[in-house]
Amino acid sequence: MCRGGRMFAPTKIWRKWHVKTNLNQKRFATASALAASAIPSLVLARGHRVEQIEEIPLVVANAVESFTKTKAAVALLKALNAYNDVVKVANSRKIRAGKGKLRNRRHRQRRGPLVVYNEDNGIVRAFRNLPGVELVNVRRLNLLQLAPGAHLGRFIIWTQGAFELLDALFGTYKKSSSLKKDYVLPAHIISNPDVTRIINSDEIQSVCRAAGTKHQKRAIAQKKNPLRNNGVMIRLNPYSKVVKRAEVLGKKKNGKKVHTAPNKKFLETLKSD
Repeated sequence: MCRGGRMFAPTKIWRKWHVKTNLNQKRFATASALAASAIPSLVLARGHRVEQIEEIPLVVANAVESFTKTKAAVALLKALNAYNDVVKVANSRKIRAGKGKLRNRRHRQRRGPLVVYNEDNGIVRAFRNLPGVELVNVRRLNLLQLAPGAHLGRFIIWTQGAFELLDALFGTYKKSSSLKKDYVLPAHIISNPDVTRIINSDEIQSVCRAAGTKHQKRAIAQKKNPLRNNGVMIRLNPYSKVVKRAEVLGKKKNGKKVHTAPNKKFLETLKSD
């Protein structure tokens, strides 16, 4: 809103821009994003090219953390059939629309694989120049990288040491984390998430009542205009059929429209009612 050429209530640098989120809630979101990255359907739905990947989650040996050359990183991705995701990112690089071009974000592109490592012995230097590839230490997992744009299913490449450290970071079922103080991973409400299989099991079906006869509910009748619908008009006024029939016969006989008078007996019946 502008008043007198000045903007009403301009934003201030000391305004409270951030909203506090509970620590346990943030950890739960991170654990959920990690679990979603192990489901191939979610990874494919996010747009990653993982059709030729043999297994998800993809875990590589700790020797990868010692790579220092980009050529070795490219050879590794090609051997794992994961380089198609990098090619997808390179082809998606486009110039941004709007004034963001003037604000140091001239290009925009898709997200590629996320490499999670335990120790940086040169792996960051080897992978950092590949388009779309991001790297993060397993102790500093970032939710914005695990689920960019709040969409679960990021394609993650783990080193063996990083993958083995997850149990110590988040703990296991009914076992607290050794690296986070007083943190226990939330347990599942049900151990078997396949609800359809549970319902159709013999144990459940044996105590359920047998299905009865199917009663198909009659659809709501559509209200029709008797002045336009002959069937409805005949149900309301059976004599309308006689009148229309006489009109048709009169047209055929004289070649013009003939108005026939109603039957004398019918008029007497109306007057008697």
